[in-house]
Amino acid sequence: MRNTVYLRRNRKLIVHPGHSRLPRTYIATAMKNIEYLGFTFSKELMEVLQTLSIETFTELYHQLVMDLKSLIGANVNFKPMYPNFPKQVMLASEAELYVNAILHYVTFQLPEHVALERFPLLDQVDLKVIDLGSLADFDQNMRNLIGAKGSISELDRVDIELVILMYDDLSTVLPDEIPMKENVGFVVGALLKYEKANIKHIAKYMTTATDVLRLVVALSDGDVSLATNTKFRKFKRPERRLLLELLEQCGNRIEDMLRYKNRWIRLGEILHPAEYKNKYEGCKEAFDILRNNKPFATFGGRVEHVLRMQDTSLAADLLKNRAGEFARRLDQLLRINEDFTPVVEKFAEVAEQISTPVLLQVMAHFGHRHERHDLRTFFPKGNVGNAVAIPNILPDIEAAACETIVQTCKSTLITRFAELPSLGDVYVDARLKQYVMPFSQRSASKALRTIVRGSRLEMPEGDTIRFFLWWKEGTVGGKHTGRVDIDLSAVMYDEHWQYVEHISYTNLRSNKYKAAHSGDITSAPFGACEFIDLDIPSVVKYGGRYVVASLNSFTEQPYCDLPECFAGWMMRKHPNSGEVFEPSTVMDRIDIAADTRIAIPVILDLVEREVIWCDLALQKHPHFYNNVEGNQKGMVLMGKAMTSLIKPNLYDLFMLHAAARGRIVEDADRAQTVFSVSEGITPFDISRIMAEFIA
Repeated sequence: MRNTVYLRRNRKLIVHPGHSRLPRTYIATAMKNIEYLGFTFSKELMEVLQTLSIETFTELYHQLVMDLKSLIGANVNFKPMYPNFPKQVMLASEAELYVNAILHYVTFQLPEHVALERFPLLDQVDLKVIDLGSLADFDQNMRNLIGAKGSISELDRVDIELVILMYDDLSTVLPDEIPMKENVGFVVGALLKYEKANIKHIAKYMTTATDVLRLVVALSDGDVSLATNTKFRKFKRPERRLLLELLEQCGNRIEDMLRYKNRWIRLGEILHPAEYKNKYEGCKEAFDILRNNKPFATFGGRVEHVLRMQDTSLAADLLKNRAGEFARRLDQLLRINEDFTPVVEKFAEVAEQISTPVLLQVMAHFGHRHERHDLRTFFPKGNVGNAVAIPNILPDIEAAACETIVQTCKSTLITRFAELPSLGDVYVDARLKQYVMPFSQRSASKALRTIVRGSRLEMPEGDTIRFFLWWKEGTVGGKHTGRVDIDLSAVMYDEHWQYVEHISYTNLRSNKYKAAHSGDITSAPFGACEFIDLDIPSVVKYGGRYVVASLNSFTEQPYCDLPECFAGWMMRKHPNSGEVFEPSTVMDRIDIAADTRIAIPVILDLVEREVIWCDLALQKHPHFYNNVEGNQKGMVLMGKAMTSLIKPNLYDLFMLHAAARGRIVEDADRAQTVFSVSEGITPFDISRIMAEFIA
């Protein structure tokens, strides 16, 4: 189980050297077989595998193949409506395509086609290397994940919970501090769940009333981000005492509880603090104020009062006591008063008290503040990957103020990073400008590669992008899904986001350029799949630039209620060679499991040959037909938002570290520390970046 997690997260395996000599044919056969899946072994891993017995190696190999197939989607049977796709669709008459579709809609039976023998795969594939790992490295990765400076995904939480369950001694994976408060609630909840903690172990993590609330939510299987309400479970008396003890030790208790007043009132009805005589007096006072609406002056109320008077200098004086809040309100303060000097100077006085993630975001915001974009894009807190785009109507701010703030953030961060260990000679790949810093991964989906929303990935060589979708209907939580029809679509737009054409079940092929859909399958009792091929040069030649890949739940089930649903894309140089689904050509695969009915996994920029990672979910659009045509407005808005997104990037982060604790070199071969897309520390090392570099 540990290697399953390690392989998925780091593409490494823990293999303990044996005392045997494995025949070379076993290694060679295994490597040839996983080559079909797009993977190979590193030299170091091969050397250790050769010391294993045949029995040990065979057991490891079978588990490895299962894990690799699951990662890329090769663990299911892909049977498209047209088995000789794409050629079969491109050559069929309109009448044949129409009749086949109608017969399928009426009978749910697929048309009978003979699958012709396909020419072997002609594409040369760059194999992904599986390296030799170690228990210490695995533990450090989990420690980094728990100590991350940003929110983590649901899959991250599953991995952490598994480690907490497996380990008797958690000292190697539990950090002294858990800076991200959402992670505190989840981790402490898991420790209590598996009876691996007491108040002495967990009290150091719980410093605010909201920390205790997140713990209660975690113990109730709710959303620790607190973006949605949770139905609290009933707690046993020892649990109630523990929660009240944790709450009693928290400072600034009442003001913190007022932020989530109604939830605390509901929780108070479960905890019953008044039952305990001469104990938890602070808790009793807090609940009394909340329940009876007694007056209580809060810091936020004082700040709002001063801002209504438009006294930015006094507001800045107040906010100096809470530096993080000062940073978040900085733009608002600068919009109120033209004389920015007092505010900027007071911000500089407290900058060293502000957390690294906030400083990085402030630096990026004011670094691009003067640029005029049509939209401002936000990713709301919660477990669904949603984006909100609003018109950018922010008034201008003095360029001098923006520049001063950027320099304040930069100098503060360099001073902070200089206290970390030396990096020596450092190479920073300029392509990292295209990758967004990982601050919030709470709604990230499980994927072959973990990527931050808004990042732009270079397309490998090849002219054909092949999207794929696989889903299955069945029983979930004791209830059958009924018939499930998921539709794969690709919508093309020009450089100004004007509609060009779409490929979907309503339009199986283009008469303008090379693009085809494998056929609309409307039920999936044994699993079903759909594919779309797009020939990049022909789309660009016709005037297309952006392609939005989308999935629509035609039968209205949310993806979270399906047994399985995933999508991805392949790069094919010779689309009519090899099988329709060739595992070795899979570039990315992503689980579709959000509580929504429309998903946008990626957007393609065919002119720049980039894949923009979206992992977004849209709510049902109010149109009668749930198809791609009925969701044009939402898709264009999301497309414009994601392609104009301004977020802190990894290049700037790593350059700050290089300036603070290293010497920048121009050649990766001469560097002791490499930050790059494909070697050294990469954008996919998210837990390490969040723990060690956003520090």
